[in-house]
Amino acid sequence: MTLKQLLIILGMATAVCWIGWAVILFNVDPSEAGFFGFALFYVSLFSALLGSFFMLTFAVRKLFNKLEMDYKIVKISFRQSVFFAGLFVLVLFLQSKSLLAWWNLIVIVVALALLEFFFLSSKKQ
Repeated sequence: MTLKQLLIILGMATAVCWIGWAVILFNVDPSEAGFFGFALFYVSLFSALLGSFFMLTFAVRKLFNKLEMDYKIVKISFRQSVFFAGLFVLVLFLQSKSLLAWWNLIVIVVALALLEFFFLSSKKQ
């Protein structure tokens, strides 16, 4: 699969995920949804954010890092997109359960930063 094919397929999949999330947002009643409705909401939001963050981080990395190999940019962009989307959805979930506090957010961000530093430092030479 070429890079162009990957970006086209991912762009279309991201658009479908955003449409799916909007359908869930406007058509599912939270008081009657139960676990399945909330799970669909969070999974579709995570998927849509993952694709959007990937496209954004890939474009920024490709713009500023022209000498880097494409597969390395894809790998790093995907990993960071998972972190960003996961952070966003986790914060949203904690807020919905009234468990979000400033210190929770700091702990989550520091944990993700340490995880990213681990991945960056464990690169093979």
